Formats: sequence, C-alpha cells, structure tokens
Amino acid sequence: MEKTLNVQGMSCGHCKMSVEGALNKLDGVSAAEVNLEAGTVDVTFDESKVNEDAMKEAIEEQGYDVA
Repeated sequence: MEKTLNVQGMSCGHCKMSVEGALNKLDGVSAAEVNLEAGTVDVTFDESKVNEDAMKEAIEEQGYDVA
C-alpha cells in the first residue's frame, strides 16, 4: 500500500535522511521518499505489519510534525 504524509519542518538533506531513515527502520515499510519542496513523504508499506499511527510516531520522534 502507498500513502503520502504531509510533514512540516523538513528543509534540508539531513531532514530528508532523518525521516526516511526512521520510516525505513519500521517493520513493514519497504520504501520512503521525501519530497522537500512539497513537504511530503511517500511511504510504501505492508498494512498488515505497520499502520499510519506508527509511521507518524516515527516521524514525530525525529522532531517533525505530521499534518
């Protein structure tokens, strides 16, 4: 399944790596791609292993807000 999350506060390559890294550590996430200009992250995941709340929590733990 694919989902696009709106993430506020990302502005640089470090932000991109932090968010993608946090999501890719979650069991069930197969891909995470940040678009800094749009302020979004496209996540490809197995919904039987991970849910949107867990993904939001992982992003928020890195210091960013999920809209």
